[in-house]
Amino acid sequence: MTTVNKLEQTLAGAKGLAAQLKTFSLDTDNEEAKTMFNQLSSTMESAAQQLQNRVDFVKSEEPQYNQQQ
Repeated sequence: MTTVNKLEQTLAGAKGLAAQLKTFSLDTDNEEAKTMFNQLSSTMESAAQQLQNRVDFVKSEEPQYNQQQ
């Protein structure tokens, strides 16, 4: 598995986790839990954006990764 594949897999996981946390916030009536889940979701969305930036950088530095799709 290449570095870009690992990064993309991690990115997908981060996006999935952010979505699950957002769902938890919508599913609860507890305001404290809702706030916590929203904060965690925002944190994961930020992490996903940073990972996306890294994927984009790696692909720009190593053009052969673009041919693997």
